[in-house]
Amino acid sequence: MNETLAHPRVSSPHAWRPVQSAVSARLGYIASSEGRPINYMYDPPEGVTKENCEYDFRDVRIANARSLTVPPSVHAEGFELWSAPSSVLNFQEPDEIARTYYPECVELACAATGGSSAIVFDHLLRKREPGRPPLTFGRSGDGTQPGSVGRVHNDYTDESGQLRLGRVLQDDQRAAIVRRYCVVNIWRSAKGPIVDTPLAVCDARTVFVRDMVASDIRYQDRTGEIYLFEHSDRHRWYYYPEMNRDEALVFKQYDSQVSGVARFTPHAAFDLPDIPSDAPLRESIEVRCLVMFD
Repeated sequence: MNETLAHPRVSSPHAWRPVQSAVSARLGYIASSEGRPINYMYDPPEGVTKENCEYDFRDVRIANARSLTVPPSVHAEGFELWSAPSSVLNFQEPDEIARTYYPECVELACAATGGSSAIVFDHLLRKREPGRPPLTFGRSGDGTQPGSVGRVHNDYTDESGQLRLGRVLQDDQRAAIVRRYCVVNIWRSAKGPIVDTPLAVCDARTVFVRDMVASDIRYQDRTGEIYLFEHSDRHRWYYYPEMNRDEALVFKQYDSQVSGVARFTPHAAFDLPDIPSDAPLRESIEVRCLVMFD
């Protein structure tokens, strides 16, 4: 676990360049469930269903965020793209990630949010499954090989977001004096440009409380709480075509400030139309940071 006061040296938000304006792709919204929705991140014991809910698969318009005249903001729309080259040579090396990438992410998280300090508490490597099967929650077997997640979700709810501060700081007295904090996800390609299964993010300003469904997500060793989302024609979706290794997408997962800022950013992976047969499988790394404000 790394912690530092940030003195930002990363560059400003990435310059937008005009390309295709939008694509149409299928995203998985929640439709119904038998009681509280539950999704397993591994193959559960025989007789236990992997998910007790049904999904509403919608073809939605996903606009090219690079073509926007005014770049989105992590505190307004809930996301923004940064040009932030990393010194990491190999994202498959855990020691190099902790030693080099964690401090880079602390710096970037503070630069993007205006926070005074940040702590990286988690990271995850994902790879699109061979053959590109239909997108689900992206895990099979024992759940140790995460794939791309095609369900519209946010990694924290109001309740689990509130719990995260104490779990990261592990110091009740210190947590008690934190005025405001947020959790951001820093997402980037772990290899070359992403040409098959990018990440879509929803403009937080188009999401309402009635769209959110608190749900359990079960791992081998713990149970978490996330938001799934019901479909709404109000939702406005965006993606960044061909994100490369030097770019980082920063998006809000939770904010303790209850008004005036983006608090949750629904997101999901989607397959681009007409993926070339020889296109490399998407590999990505995501890092979660707790950001605190003075």
